[in-house]
Amino acid sequence: MTIDPTATIHPTAVVEPGASIGAGCNIGPFALIGPEVTLGARVTVKSHAVVTGWTDIGDDSTIFPFATVGEVPQDLKFAGERTRLVIGQRCRIREGATLNTGTEGGGGITRVGDDCLIMTGAHVGHDAQIGNRVILVNHVAIAGHCQLGDDVIVGGLSGVHQWVRIGQGAIIGAITMVTNDVIPYGLVQAPRGELDGLNLVGLKRRGIERADITALRAAYQMLAQGEGSFLDRARRLAEETDSAHVREMTDFILSASDRSFLTPKGAK
Repeated sequence: MTIDPTATIHPTAVVEPGASIGAGCNIGPFALIGPEVTLGARVTVKSHAVVTGWTDIGDDSTIFPFATVGEVPQDLKFAGERTRLVIGQRCRIREGATLNTGTEGGGGITRVGDDCLIMTGAHVGHDAQIGNRVILVNHVAIAGHCQLGDDVIVGGLSGVHQWVRIGQGAIIGAITMVTNDVIPYGLVQAPRGELDGLNLVGLKRRGIERADITALRAAYQMLAQGEGSFLDRARRLAEETDSAHVREMTDFILSASDRSFLTPKGAK
């Protein structure tokens, strides 16, 4: 066990032998830190939180009360193999959230990027890959093997089906079930998850240039109403565009996936 002398640990907390506690960490009352946990510098683990498994937590992150971070996957195929959970820097894991380690069949690692906010009661399943600056609102459920790009927002009480990919900058409305891939910068809403345009508010908030937003809007219209199938339109768009943002969208569509896509309303 390695505990930096500048760390503060409440007398009622349990830090199991083998854990590594970084400089300036603060571990609250009745918290549990497992034997394979590594906490970076200035990590705060508040009262009654559990951090266990082979779990790394980046600098300046905070684990709030009653969160459970690093427990074994909720996968019937899991047979006790040694798998990991890696959480980036400056993440906030709010009350009652649950994040599981990976499985051997899914690559062995669940990963959460930097500056993420995992709100109350949200769940990140085994082998999920979560980008930077992602927000999972209260009681969101991210199933196993999902991939969420940077700057994704998933609204409260929504669920994302296993193996689904959500592209960078997309937003999912509240109380939505997402069963197919979502294009970068897409806007998804309705109970069964319909692609209903682009996340224009998010694009503007991120300071994306007007010309790039115009190009994305034109690309979306082509994907919705152009000739041929959805994939045919994406291939043609990839050949014609000189926008890096549109290229990101077409690369996402044309890459390998285990799911089909949510397509624009009215698309054939």
